[in-house]
Amino acid sequence: MKKALKTLLAGSMVFGLAACSSSSSSSTSSASAAASTAAAAETTTAADDSGTYEIAMITDVGNIDDHSFNQATYEATKEFAEANGKTFNYFRPSEDSTTARVEQIENAISKGAKTIVCPGYLFEEAIYDVQDQYPDVNFLLIDGQPHDADYNYKTSSNVHCIIYKEEEAGYFAGYAVVQDGYTELGFCGGMAVPAVIRYGYGYIQGAAAAAEELGVNVNIKYYYAGAFAPSDDLYNKMDSWYLDGTQIVFACGGKLYESVFKAAEDEGGMSIGVDVDQVLDSETVLTSAEKKLKETTTDALTALYDNGGTWPEDYAGTTANLGAAEGATGLPTDDASWRFATFTKEQYEALYEKVASGEITINNDTEIEPTAVTDSTLVTVDYQN
Repeated sequence: MKKALKTLLAGSMVFGLAACSSSSSSSTSSASAAASTAAAAETTTAADDSGTYEIAMITDVGNIDDHSFNQATYEATKEFAEANGKTFNYFRPSEDSTTARVEQIENAISKGAKTIVCPGYLFEEAIYDVQDQYPDVNFLLIDGQPHDADYNYKTSSNVHCIIYKEEEAGYFAGYAVVQDGYTELGFCGGMAVPAVIRYGYGYIQGAAAAAEELGVNVNIKYYYAGAFAPSDDLYNKMDSWYLDGTQIVFACGGKLYESVFKAAEDEGGMSIGVDVDQVLDSETVLTSAEKKLKETTTDALTALYDNGGTWPEDYAGTTANLGAAEGATGLPTDDASWRFATFTKEQYEALYEKVASGEITINNDTEIEPTAVTDSTLVTVDYQN
C-alpha cells in the first residue's frame, strides 16, 4: 500500500503541475493586459514622490481575493505597510512559471521595492534565482525554502522563510469532527505537495485518535484534485461523495473549496476550510484548519523593520517552522466560527495544550501512511485516483 500511495502522489504531482498551469493560463487569459509586467500591479497605497513602493507582495497562481493563502498574506502586508507609513504594491505573475514569478519580482524591484513577500512553495526556485542577484532586497518566503530545479537548497542572508506544521492543524480538524459525531469523512487536496500532504496526514491521525477514544469506526475518502482551482469534474466527484454517505470533506487547496462547498450545500453535507477561517464562505463550513498567516507575516515584517530594514541575525538566512507552540496553527475559536454541536472549546483547548507542549506528537513524514503510524484498526482510508 505504501508503494501504491507513493505512485499515487507522484502521479498527482505530475498531473497537478500541468493542471495548475492550465488553470492559471485560462483564468488570466481574459486579462492578459493585467498580467503583463507593467499592468499586473495594482496600487494599494500611494507611491512616494518618485513613484516607487518600498514593500511589495507577489501573488502565486491565485489572486488577492482567493479567501485563502494569497488574500491573507496580501492583507497582512498591506496593513503592516499602512500602519508603519510604508508604500506598498502587489504584483501578479502572468502565468504559472518560475520565469513569470522572477519577472514580477524584478518588476517590483525596478519600482523601488526593498522588501518583497512571496507566499507559497511555487516561489522556491524564483527566490533561489534572485536572492544573490539582489543582496540589498529583503525577501520573505512563506511556505517554502529556496532551491534550484535539482533541489539544491540555499537560503541567503537577505531571505527569511516561514513554514508551518500543517499536520497539527489537520490533526485538530480531524480530531474535532470525529469528537463531534462525524464518522464518514473526506479529504480533497489540491496537489500532492508537502504542505497539502501534511494537512491530510494530520487529519487522518487526528481522526484516528478521536476514533480510538470513542471506540467508533471512521471511514475516510482521500483524493488529490491535481489543481488548486474549482471545476465541474471536481464538483461532480464531491457531489458523488456526499451522495454516497460522506458527511464532511476537508477542502485543502486554494479555490477548490468552491467546488467542495457547493457540493456540500447541494447535498446537505458539511465541509472544513483551510489556511484561514472560511466560515463566511459557506454555511456548510464546520471549522477551518488554520495557519496563522496574517499574524506570522506581520511578526516577520515587524522584526525586519525593528532592525532597521535588514533581517535580524536569527532571521537572516533561516527558516522558522511554526506550529501550536508558537500559536501559529489551530482552529478558529471565535463564537461566530464555532459551529460544533458537541465538541467544546474546553476540549479543544486541552488538546491544543497537549500538542503545543509536545505531549501529543504528530507524524509529519509525507512518505509514511498515517494509518501506519497510528496503528488504528478503527480507521479505514480509501485513497482514490
